[in-house]
Formats: sequence, structure tokens, C-alpha cells
Amino acid sequence: MDRKRCGWVPLDDPIYIAYHDQEWGRPVSERKKLFGMLILEGFQAGLSWRTILHKRAAFVAAFENFEPDIVASFGEKKIEALLKDPGIVRNEAKIRAAVVNAKAFLSIEREFGSFGAYLAAFAPEPIVERGKTVSPLAARMSP
Repeated sequence: MDRKRCGWVPLDDPIYIAYHDQEWGRPVSERKKLFGMLILEGFQAGLSWRTILHKRAAFVAAFENFEPDIVASFGEKKIEALLKDPGIVRNEAKIRAAVVNAKAFLSIEREFGSFGAYLAAFAPEPIVERGKTVSPLAARMSP
């Protein structure tokens, strides 16, 4: 049975196909998954999502299975080690941003009970938008 896929899915890439078929467009509420997506999306800036997907396993390992409590405690020694990790995108600003984002993630959890609850406050129901990369809602969520 042929599966209907979006036109942007590279049909020669099983990793990308699996992402599209099993993850893309599905609501997420699990803590580590949300934090992981925050990390991966930050590293994706200026790069292709395909690049990030192919490095995802290395990101999971490098960022301690996307445990925000651990990432928030990364110090200079860990940052230096990550800058030498060929499995991830070795961009110092993005690595440091991941640590700052982990701290912000924890702060949001303290205030709202969970990061998922914080996101739900903006959009209690899933929103379907096609062809947009920026929206007023996205701008409000990321001041």
C-alpha cells in the first residue's frame, strides 16, 4: 500500500520518511520529547531538518537523553567536549543556547507545572496551518 506523504519528504531517505510517517504533525506532551524538539529546532536554524534528523541519535546522547535538569547544569568542561563531538552540530552559540534554554524550560515548568501546560495555554487545541513558517501565535510564544 502506498502511503500519501507531503511533497517535501525526500523519498530516498528512510530516516526522513519515518519522521514524517510517525512523528510530524502529531501532538506531543511528553517532557523529554518537548525538550528534545526545542534543542533540535534550535540546532536546525540555518540548516536543513534532514541534517538534524540524521544527527538526532548523537544529539540524544550528547544532551543526556534530553534531560533538561542535566543539560541546565552543563558547565564549561561539558560545553568544550560538545564542541569536539563530530556527531552533532558543533556551533558554540547553539550549544550555549541549549543550556540557557534548559534553564528557561525548568523555569517554565516551575511556573506552569509543565512545559506542555505552558504551550497549551497558547493553543489548547491543535492548530493546522499549511505553508506558513511564521505566525502571530509563534511570535507570542517566543518573545
